[in-house]
Amino acid sequence: MNGKNRADVKIGATVRIVLKADQRTGKLTEGVVSKLLTNSSTHPHGIKVMLTDGQVGRVQEII
Repeated sequence: MNGKNRADVKIGATVRIVLKADQRTGKLTEGVVSKLLTNSSTHPHGIKVMLTDGQVGRVQEII
């Protein structure tokens, strides 16, 4: 699962996201989803989420 479908991303799931500041480098940050921020069912760059530590980014991988 690649994180582009909202139905695949669940609150409490462990994911790897790319933060806005890391989009050029592609550095991934791992964490647990606390909130889904994208309302559409799919997004080509990944569903935007907030992690439990407050970081916001787009899901690249679901672990």
